[in-house]
Amino acid sequence: MNMLLLLLLINVSQHALAVVVEVYAGERSVLLPCQFYSFIPEEPTVMWTRSDLNPKSVHLRRYEDDLRGQNQRYSGRTSMNPDALNSGNFSLTLRTPTKTDSSNYTCSISDGREELRLTDIQLQVKDQQVEVKVEEGSESVILPCKTKPDLPEDTSVEWTHSDQELTVTQVHSNNSDHLKQLDNLYCGRGKMNKDLLRTGDLSLTLKYPTQRDSGGYICTIYRDKDILRQKVELQVKEQFPSWAKAVLVLLVLLVLFVVSGGLLFYFRHYFMSAYQVEVDPGVESVQLPCKTTHCLPKDAIVEWKDGSMYDRKVHVYQNGSDQSNKQHEDYRGRTEMKRSLLKPGDLSLTLKHPTDEDTNTYTCTVYSKEGNILMKKDVVLIFRDYAEVKPEHSEVEYVELPCKTTLHLLEVAKVEWKERGNRKVHVYENGSDQPEEQHQDYKERTKMNEDLLRTGDLSLTLKYPTEEDYSIYTCTVYSVEGNILLKKQVKLKVRVCQVEVEEGAESVQLPFKTSQNLPGDAEVEWVHYNPKKTIHVYKNGSDQPGEQDQDYRDRTKMNEDLLRTGDLSLTLKTPKESDSGEYKCIVYGKIWRAKTVLLKVKGQTI
Repeated sequence: MNMLLLLLLINVSQHALAVVVEVYAGERSVLLPCQFYSFIPEEPTVMWTRSDLNPKSVHLRRYEDDLRGQNQRYSGRTSMNPDALNSGNFSLTLRTPTKTDSSNYTCSISDGREELRLTDIQLQVKDQQVEVKVEEGSESVILPCKTKPDLPEDTSVEWTHSDQELTVTQVHSNNSDHLKQLDNLYCGRGKMNKDLLRTGDLSLTLKYPTQRDSGGYICTIYRDKDILRQKVELQVKEQFPSWAKAVLVLLVLLVLFVVSGGLLFYFRHYFMSAYQVEVDPGVESVQLPCKTTHCLPKDAIVEWKDGSMYDRKVHVYQNGSDQSNKQHEDYRGRTEMKRSLLKPGDLSLTLKHPTDEDTNTYTCTVYSKEGNILMKKDVVLIFRDYAEVKPEHSEVEYVELPCKTTLHLLEVAKVEWKERGNRKVHVYENGSDQPEEQHQDYKERTKMNEDLLRTGDLSLTLKYPTEEDYSIYTCTVYSVEGNILLKKQVKLKVRVCQVEVEEGAESVQLPFKTSQNLPGDAEVEWVHYNPKKTIHVYKNGSDQPGEQDQDYRDRTKMNEDLLRTGDLSLTLKTPKESDSGEYKCIVYGKIWRAKTVLLKVKGQTI
């Protein structure tokens, strides 16, 4: 055995038991992890196999994907990172997993002479779930998730909402690298048990559930190399009508007032309630309400705190005036309460220039001079859901992602658009665009308005959108000091392009236009799925008829000078009913592009 393979063998010799990965049927995809940290041989082949099938090949990557021997049940459902052979990340994405996918998968690497097994994955596709019901208006609800106790210290737990694009609901990790930003809808509302690794109780307590919280939640446990999942279906039932609640509250207040002789405010067991405030990005200010019908003692102390783990003071009123020296620096100069607030009992707080970083649960507490709590109220501040953009047609030249504000932006340092995968889509800084900072997939495809800081229109124009651009995009505005002034999310939905033609037509065009002046070494490939067939290949400056499937020989044509014009459309001659199906055009090289076209060839009627 040569030295290189010996080193590889030493690297993987510690492999023992299969890694367990759990997923629920119906999810969009599941990741089968396989990471390689040693020397990668020349001309390597990475293989994903399933031994109980014939053929056993699930996915194969040489210098690029080679799926000619792939088992048909995985056709069009598997993918690896484009840079897998450079990065050593051989993980496999399996889309739309079903129960029949449950099995043992093996990740291996070969140099053409010897094959080394790197990882065994035991995939379990589950369909059972726990159902939890709660009434809207309840103080909290528990979503159960339990596993064996005494979990390893590096175990991390992630709760996600499976019905809302896998938004992150709550995270627990001893490793800060695993921490993710919580979705605005759940920030400050989720809580997990202390000492959960010892007890194995990973349940999530969700405060103030509303009907919009209904749906499926997934508890994902990252234990050693295992990825375990448990699903909980939450149903939040609507309370009785609002008019009935109002009548009930009035009756309760009346009874309490009579019993207490009018001293309702001074009873020891205060009433605690929560109120939700929704706000749009870009507003000048938002008010967090906190009112009482009684006058407060002159020596009362009013304190607003946020629900962060540090319990930061947002605003303090004491001895007849605001105490700015006691509030956290993130809120200085941004909060305001009414003058003579004790007389009318209006303790509402005005928060200026809110951003989605301020999404939290805020608590207004009134203390007596002796430190006793006289009143307490929670206000949940939530930024509204992202805007959605849906092009009316599947074939459009551009789409606009809206982001407008009335804030004064003339001294703003930076405007940044990012895609959900944290890729920079467009950067505007120091008075001009910064194309060198954007990800290569968006080169020559984005544009922002001129004089955007003066007009406040920070909308982004994305050219040549395809279904590959289906994602959530975030527009963030930074001050000169680096503080976030505004943040807005836009969800872009792009339908797959559909083309219909009658059988017997002379030809049909599968359209695909993208940015001009693509790199000269770019490769363009049209592929037909189910079963997979290579339709047309363009590389090294010319067509490659020797690489296309026999059924399409002399039937396809692409435009001349296609890399310069960016018109990658394919002309298919004499379309037949059997040509119907999914076609995909992929551009490989320094710049990656992809588009899917659904072709329907209608048979002739007799």
